[in-house]
Amino acid sequence: MAFAVHINMEHCTGCGNCVVACPVDALELYTVDPVTKDKIYKVQGGKSLVIDINSELCAGCGVCVEACPHDVIRLAAPFSTAGVAKVQ
Repeated sequence: MAFAVHINMEHCTGCGNCVVACPVDALELYTVDPVTKDKIYKVQGGKSLVIDINSELCAGCGVCVEACPHDVIRLAAPFSTAGVAKVQ
């Protein structure tokens, strides 16, 4: 089963508390170089542009929700991908 993590990026400060707190490394915080579109792991100007969430790794523990000082992370109920046909 996988969990859906929703982050309100309009109010996210890019502090990285959620990334550090995640025990399964399901979150990745980075900025995007506007010229090359490459990931830059040093957050620039104190603001993150992107948080990648690997919902397959997410254990649904809620540690990221508790670690967020701005209350912008929500954890949705688990969903199952069993029985879902893959489009080829």
